[in-house]
Amino acid sequence: MKYLSLLAVAVMFSACKSTNKPADVKSYTIEQLYNNKSIAGAGFNADETKVLIEDNSTGIFNIYAINLADTSSKQLTHSTKDSYFSIGYVPGTNDFLYSADQGGNENSHIYLQKADGSPVKDLTPWANTTNSTNGWSTDKKYLYVVSNKRDPKFFDVYKLDAKNWKDELLYQNNDGYSPGPVSKSERYITLTKSITTDKNELYLYDRTTKATKKLSNDKDATWYPAAFTKGDSSLYYITNDGSEFSYLVKYNLVTGATVKVYSTNWDVVGMELSDLEKYYTVYVNADGKTKVLLFDNSTGKQMDFPEIKDGEAKSAVFSPSEKNIMLTVGSSTSPNNLYVYNFDRKELKPITRTLNPAVSSDDLVSAEVVHFKSFDGLEIPAIYYKPKNAGKDKPVPAILWIHGGPGGQTTTSFSNQIQFLVNHGYAVLAVNNRGSSGYGKTFYKLDNKDHSNGDLKDCIWGKKWLQQQAYIDTAKIGILGGSYGGCMVLGALAFHPNEFKVGVDLFGVANWMRTLKSIPPYWEAQRKALYEELGDPYTADSVHLKKISPLFHYQTINKPLIVFQGMNDVRVLPIESKEIVDGVKKNGVSVEYITYPNEGHGFTKKDDQITTANKTLAFLDKYLAGKK
Repeated sequence: MKYLSLLAVAVMFSACKSTNKPADVKSYTIEQLYNNKSIAGAGFNADETKVLIEDNSTGIFNIYAINLADTSSKQLTHSTKDSYFSIGYVPGTNDFLYSADQGGNENSHIYLQKADGSPVKDLTPWANTTNSTNGWSTDKKYLYVVSNKRDPKFFDVYKLDAKNWKDELLYQNNDGYSPGPVSKSERYITLTKSITTDKNELYLYDRTTKATKKLSNDKDATWYPAAFTKGDSSLYYITNDGSEFSYLVKYNLVTGATVKVYSTNWDVVGMELSDLEKYYTVYVNADGKTKVLLFDNSTGKQMDFPEIKDGEAKSAVFSPSEKNIMLTVGSSTSPNNLYVYNFDRKELKPITRTLNPAVSSDDLVSAEVVHFKSFDGLEIPAIYYKPKNAGKDKPVPAILWIHGGPGGQTTTSFSNQIQFLVNHGYAVLAVNNRGSSGYGKTFYKLDNKDHSNGDLKDCIWGKKWLQQQAYIDTAKIGILGGSYGGCMVLGALAFHPNEFKVGVDLFGVANWMRTLKSIPPYWEAQRKALYEELGDPYTADSVHLKKISPLFHYQTINKPLIVFQGMNDVRVLPIESKEIVDGVKKNGVSVEYITYPNEGHGFTKKDDQITTANKTLAFLDKYLAGKK
């Protein structure tokens, strides 16, 4: 996955039909839409009577437990400053783990909250470190943790004893690998190494022999480990070796034989094996939608999920006994909800309701997957939202929505901000420009060393597609994006100053040389791959990087601009936004600058999200729609 796609903001061809008669639709405030809940499920407790989730009902993410008998929810943490993200219950107990950083600085730590209410314990109390969990040992007595505490540039693997939480070094990483799953016996650890942003290598480290075996080949392909089976017999991994799309492979650790387990004409993006290995799930990125497939592990046959009216299953978590499975279900008109399905009773039970009762899903707009031809004839996929009140007699303004990246993707998932803009009369076309994930290996590579050229032209041709729709006000089209998408916004205004009427930039890269030089130390494993794709700022590539950096071309920006920035952002530094704002002001152009002191790369606090949406709408109403 490409660098800034991990910073992303961060959403089959069908014809777009227009109607002459606009529909009546209720208008909602952003506060009403942000009273929708955002949740995610982590796992079941020991007796499978509760599930652990994160929920932003208080305005920031906290940890809750849902009682499965009556679906009541109990708040377990009470943070008012930093978001807490659920990891799961400590096996066999009602104690639980969660992760949190400090004000968006990305120094995530892992915390233990015991069920008896004793003080929270930081299991990774190492200053200036980034830490993540890597599963439990087979006997559930040890937690695997990946941390850069020894060297800020490299991540090692530790095991923490759940009795006293003392750590033991399991694997020391001196060569810039990214550690993956640990085998059941702890003999093997998977490692990957980035070569370019679309090529990496897969290795198997043997802790017994101290040997590192290369499983990948030297072709342009990606390789990602997924899961070990019992007895260290096999390893599942995902690769696109010899194929446009990624597929699932089972590798025999004894013989070295491989078997293709699952493939389709879309990318397989994930696989999970249940603890008792009765089932496994496969995740597929199918034309902007995530689909979860369930398989019987003994037969390899696909099993049907029960019918779900609210949307499609997007993720799944098995219970310890494997009698239950928790499904995350969502659609473009509904925030994600959680369901629990019992295999024995064949009973499906909804356990959350996240849509604000004051909001009717009938007033929201379903995302539509469309394709359009770009400047060179390449077909570009996009996610489209047409306002219900749009018609030939009532043309509406429009916004191009540009995802983060390079290498990100906008999907049909629910978005409060997109629905807010559409509800207030703006058509939204979310362009998955060349270089986006999910559309094959060739498409993914098309922006390499060509940033702010072909990918930016795709956005301009997206604008032309909008102008062909009879209900779009062709003179009122703006562009909005975050992170790399924010860079695309600034590039559109700087390099094509007459194409878009306004720009909305959320923490976008303005100076590529500085951004690439200031990569956080824990990105060391990916740094060379980023330089391979974008350019090495310490070489002659700096000439090209300066050419595509909007900061050095601010003089040509002549359209209104609004910029949002988290002041703790370690990926796109605040100075990026400040300097582009200062430069554009010199042009006598209207520019607004909104900063958040306790946010990082992306805004997690509901109040800040509301402020961003409201200020964006006010800006668009004034400078794009021309409302008084």
